[in-house]
Amino acid sequence: MGGVQASPYTGQEKRAIKSLSARDIDDLINGRGWGFAKAAELNGLPGPVHILELKDKIGLSLAQTAAVEKLFAGMKERAVPLGKRLVSLERSLNDAFAGRSIDENRLREMLNEVGKVRSELRYVHLATHLKTPAILSPKQVDDYNRLRGYAASAPTAGHPR
Repeated sequence: MGGVQASPYTGQEKRAIKSLSARDIDDLINGRGWGFAKAAELNGLPGPVHILELKDKIGLSLAQTAAVEKLFAGMKERAVPLGKRLVSLERSLNDAFAGRSIDENRLREMLNEVGKVRSELRYVHLATHLKTPAILSPKQVDDYNRLRGYAASAPTAGHPR
């Protein structure tokens, strides 16, 4: 039998917040999706960031571009403070474990708060994906999904208008 196998977490013990990478923190505090909107994105309901990245390829009009930019700004305005709050809560949880100053009751309280903020942040991202297709034509949604590589897996025939 061989020796002890290294943990897939090796190296992560050096992180300031063990549960979050530097990229995770950057994504959260800057309002990026952090994978929260996959349920929408991978089911044919695009979000504003990637729509704006592909605006020329899917033929967004100036009015559509302005509408998507407005939707994105509103999403970011709500997501940034929630992301910062989530990072802060994860830091507090990390610090409580590092300082051995946590018990099961405090753990439950902290996790409940993390869960509330995480849920609200995911809601912000998913709700934005619900609103985005209404700005686009069905062809633009189909083009978006094809360009993102989802053509075979993201049915859009019934996308909301």
